[in-house]
Amino acid sequence: MSAAEATLVEAVAVAPLAVDSLVKRFGAVTAVDGVSLELRAGECFGLLGPNGAGKSTLIRAVAGRVIPDSGQVAVFGSAAGSRQARAALGWVPQELALYPRLSASENLHSFGRYNGMRGKELEDSVAWCLHWASLEDRAGELTRNLSGGMKRRLNMAAGLIHHPRLVLLDEPTVGVDPQSRNRIFEMIEALRAQGMTIIYTTHYMEEAERLCDRIAIVDHGRIIALDTREGLVRASFGERSQVTARFAGPEDAIRAWVEARGGRMTGTTAEFTVEHPAEIGALLEASSAAGFGLVDVSLRRPNLESVFLHLTGRELRD
Repeated sequence: MSAAEATLVEAVAVAPLAVDSLVKRFGAVTAVDGVSLELRAGECFGLLGPNGAGKSTLIRAVAGRVIPDSGQVAVFGSAAGSRQARAALGWVPQELALYPRLSASENLHSFGRYNGMRGKELEDSVAWCLHWASLEDRAGELTRNLSGGMKRRLNMAAGLIHHPRLVLLDEPTVGVDPQSRNRIFEMIEALRAQGMTIIYTTHYMEEAERLCDRIAIVDHGRIIALDTREGLVRASFGERSQVTARFAGPEDAIRAWVEARGGRMTGTTAEFTVEHPAEIGALLEASSAAGFGLVDVSLRRPNLESVFLHLTGRELRD
């Protein structure tokens, strides 16, 4: 094998992102607690967890904006924060990082120049970003006059102006309306179709389920589970399904009966897991024998919210 071929093989083999035993503390608070992970080329990797779980601190460490207390972060084999890592990386923070008195086009030109782009390369990239973000007809509009959803899309475009190989999207749908959220989903799916590697942080289960190939569930600064959606559900519940039901009767008595049968109460709703749907009949007969009236009942496969509750004992948004 020639030296050039060996270099090519090595480049292909290097992970887009490798995090090894990362720890970051802020005073007495450990925001990231021994996180290790490795991304695969071309995947959309989700970081799912409640606000304050440590997702944004981890992202900022990857971007080189937070210096870890211990552990290592490498972007395509280069240390986070290095010139090589910055060139390969696009970061879209939660906070809007735009110039309100510049137009959409002027913002993109500015961010492009910050990344060393000039001439035709810059003009072509600005045009692509405006098209990708559906802002072509607003190119000359002052950014401060754009809607919240438009600003979010422009913020994403600014982070991708230099065509990075790895993109960090930190809660990109925060504060946007449903229509804008769907447009952002379409933008991300377009990046996935191009084979771009993406980290996507969110505390919305449905976003992770729709967009991400693999998902890491983060809580209290730690990754407590990591797999595909199907793998996470299977690891927690096997082939079981979830039964949710509401009963009429004394609240304390219902709670005691549910817990005695291995279920749990979430508010006024009883939750059980069953191996076969036929078990629902026996469950309802037992509730009737205990003197509880049935208000409603449903059967469904567990989802990521179910997995998070199973692993932590609390709701994702608690």
